[in-house]
Amino acid sequence: MQIAGLFFVLLLALLLVACEPGSTPSGPGDTVSVSERMGAPPDPGFRRAERPRAFDFPADHGAHPEYATEWWYLTGNLESAQGARFGYQFTLFRVGLTPGPPAQDSPWRASQLYMGHFAVSDIEGQAHHSDERFSRAALGLAGAETGPLRVWLGSWSLQGDPASGVFPLNLQADTADFALQLTLQSGSRPRVLQGEQGWSRKSAAPGNASYYYSYTRLPSAGRIRLGTRWYAVSGNSWFDREWSSSALGEDQAGWDWFALQLQDGRDLMFYRMRGKDGQAQAFSQGVLVDEDGSVSRLNPDNTRLQPTGFWVNPDGVRYPVRWRLAVPEKHIDLQVRAAVPDQEMRHSVRYWEGAVEVSGSHSGVGYLELSGYASD
Repeated sequence: MQIAGLFFVLLLALLLVACEPGSTPSGPGDTVSVSERMGAPPDPGFRRAERPRAFDFPADHGAHPEYATEWWYLTGNLESAQGARFGYQFTLFRVGLTPGPPAQDSPWRASQLYMGHFAVSDIEGQAHHSDERFSRAALGLAGAETGPLRVWLGSWSLQGDPASGVFPLNLQADTADFALQLTLQSGSRPRVLQGEQGWSRKSAAPGNASYYYSYTRLPSAGRIRLGTRWYAVSGNSWFDREWSSSALGEDQAGWDWFALQLQDGRDLMFYRMRGKDGQAQAFSQGVLVDEDGSVSRLNPDNTRLQPTGFWVNPDGVRYPVRWRLAVPEKHIDLQVRAAVPDQEMRHSVRYWEGAVEVSGSHSGVGYLELSGYASD
């Protein structure tokens, strides 16, 4: 996820202001599409990503409350020693309700809201398990801090190492039906600044951009629980960080986002900003990261992307879950297909996000996110 989109959380936050502590929207009547959540402009008191900026680490691993929204987003493909394969998604969103600190008239008062999405895909079992939760950033229920990095939402958390402040990272997420405990190492791949030195534009409108960086291949090990059974697993994770105060342009419907880890050691990220006419837009972009960390920029001129197969959900929403992705000048011509066709995230917002398998000129694994289809 996570290109500068998912601005649905802004409207969602406004809905939750009226909720009692601990309550959330639930049930089919509260489920809406991603694109229905993205149109609300943030409070003008929030800063906008209008130009490149100098990054400051480790501080930038933490929260940026002067911007309206941000997320800590992790996906990965994992495997047990016995060959059982899994995908996972873990995302914590921070949403600024209003600029500045909250009034001090109640300990429940908060100017920040946190939302979490957690999913595990059982590839052999062809099953997708997902959950979400919300909390206001009050009374220690949710928040983000550095020294070391810690982002949490109840018992769901991403915790940095006390000595280094960041890596290794410990991820903890649990539900009644499934859980994940994972340690992510830094590996040898350097951090990648997306877009123009970390400034990732999504349209021509001023400020329609985000600050965006990625760790594209983090060696990961831990365990997954499905029901009462635990699996020891290992593999690689992808970690995206992004913050902004913008929404999609009026002519934009959504995006198709790929994060692929190829077996030759290269990593590929590409997102297609999709207009309401279904066509790719000029601000679609991505990167190809070599094993040594060198980066080649991808854009609609040098990257070919075409859907080749679809999955239709029970409501008739048609998601493209098979693709051909080619970068001719890099001799890359990939077939990307969903490892499980039904990996739809159907909660208070609706989108498709799941593990994919890669074949063609190169083999590999990765993650795919599809937004804006549920309102088509």
